[in-house]
Amino acid sequence: MRAERSIGGVRVSAVGLGAMPLSVEGRPDRRQALTTLHAALDAGVTLLDTADSYHWHADETGHNEELVAQALAERGTGPDREAVLIATKGGRGRPGDGSWTVDGRPAHLRRACEASLRRLGVETIGLYQLHKPDPQVPWADSVGALRELAEEGKIRAAGISNVSVEQLDEARLILGDLLVSVQNQYSPAVRDSEPQLRRCAELGIAFLPWSPLGGISRSSLDGPSGPTSSGTAFHEVAAEHGVSPQRVCLAWLLSRAPVVIPIPGASRPHSVRDSASAAGLVLTEAQRTRLDAAAETWRTVTG
Repeated sequence: MRAERSIGGVRVSAVGLGAMPLSVEGRPDRRQALTTLHAALDAGVTLLDTADSYHWHADETGHNEELVAQALAERGTGPDREAVLIATKGGRGRPGDGSWTVDGRPAHLRRACEASLRRLGVETIGLYQLHKPDPQVPWADSVGALRELAEEGKIRAAGISNVSVEQLDEARLILGDLLVSVQNQYSPAVRDSEPQLRRCAELGIAFLPWSPLGGISRSSLDGPSGPTSSGTAFHEVAAEHGVSPQRVCLAWLLSRAPVVIPIPGASRPHSVRDSASAAGLVLTEAQRTRLDAAAETWRTVTG
């Protein structure tokens, strides 16, 4: 049976797919991108995370959403398609020079949401997330726009991303039960959002770590003298199970709290299948303790 977790009462795979690498700099060709998406669906992944700003060039806003829509259309209709939750985002832009912009104005979010609806070919977006707080726009105004979109039936549930605990609590007051997820950066090496994770666990809100494998790739772990002591723990546990360190990392993240649903990025079918398998990897208590200690050391060193 596929391991599942809940986002606002909707059951999804315990590990989702962050589709961004399929559309930004260094992306694969379109056929490989679609093959990767199909591999994720074949592996039982039912949470696809995208955004209108996941593109490379200035004139291709929505590139990633269109890829997701095409992959799902190629699957046809039926229970498998109905089980997939598309989580997209609005509030950021890419002018084509490699930079990212932020626009949390309610009018912009409305236009962005309506454009996402057209690209995804749906009447209602399952999970619409505010990509990042805009320092030029009152937080309550941006979050209030999500509530209006939900009241109009354009989105079923709302999420927020890259937020503080205070912003999370304010959004909760405005959105109530419509707020079902928080997406912040979180990994063994980057744990600044530990307070947000704890708050989500208290509220029963899904916590979606982006860049959850940060620090786990061998190129990041190995220095002149080999892997760092913190990274070595993940490699050692991986060797004990005969799996990749990345799979161990995702299993460790899942063990942090029942609300955690990692969304690792991927651009190859093999990576997708490996990530999806993390939901079935059971770590012993002793292994979790070792990994907890390693991650804490990592945070102490990098902090």
